Amino acid sequence: MVEPRIAVAVVTMGNRPAEVDALLESVAKQDLAPVRIVIVGNGCRLPEFARRLSLPGEVTTIDVEENLGCPGGRNVALARLREFGDVDVVVELDDDGLLVDADVLRRVRDLYAADPRLGIVGFRIADEHGETQQRHVPRVGKSDPVRGGYITGFLGGGHALRMAMLAETGDWPAEFFFAHEETDLAWRAADAGWKILYAPELLLQHPKTSPARHAIYYRVNARNRVWLVRRRLPLPLIPVHLGLWTLLTLARTRSLPGLKAWFGGFVEGLREPAGERRPMRWRTVWRLTRLGRPPVI
Repeated sequence: MVEPRIAVAVVTMGNRPAEVDALLESVAKQDLAPVRIVIVGNGCRLPEFARRLSLPGEVTTIDVEENLGCPGGRNVALARLREFGDVDVVVELDDDGLLVDADVLRRVRDLYAADPRLGIVGFRIADEHGETQQRHVPRVGKSDPVRGGYITGFLGGGHALRMAMLAETGDWPAEFFFAHEETDLAWRAADAGWKILYAPELLLQHPKTSPARHAIYYRVNARNRVWLVRRRLPLPLIPVHLGLWTLLTLARTRSLPGLKAWFGGFVEGLREPAGERRPMRWRTVWRLTRLGRPPVI
């Protein structure tokens, strides 16, 4: 069994210095040290980490002049890891997360070593009280957050990606900035025959939050959803997906300013170029449906 080499990547805007330190210290306490740690300053200058926090492995910091968004910042880290050429799996973690257990990276290594077609591993996200928000469970409906298995998507806050998979599928959709970038990558991975595993034993502690805390949430969420289906769904499913999603949004959203921003983003998603159209095959649609997440909802 070949043991894959593990790297850790963190993207930060520099507004959570204490949280980033705590996260990196939790990485340093892992019983399997990563071969590399890459930290991207998304529109900010980073402090020195390696000596101050006694971090293991090779530590690389990258200052980016402008905020590229979460997917864009992660692509910067992936590009640097690709240049090094000595990493098989990258673990990407939110900058305000925390690895509570010391065996997370070792468990990740063992999962990938056991299955050469495993492309993505999603972590369980829970707050400091051990509670997992339902929106963080990667299944439709109310589902047990500690039930693992093969799924159709994953959480951006804590996950692992096989570098060989990314070489085939491509990296994150940087133009999304944030929202739905995980689904875009997951659908490409599934269509290429890679497995996506939800492993709830891999825990990332993360503060309880709402995605609507971001001022541009409603607009970007709507725009990116339209872009996502324009890029990835077979043509007959696009109006079905957007129609169902519009009805759900109207039923759930109570904020009039939020609905106005959502509508503007929806129109933007229809008018603006969505990027390369590479729709998934119908057999992938069927596979995703059998796994409990039909791509029309």
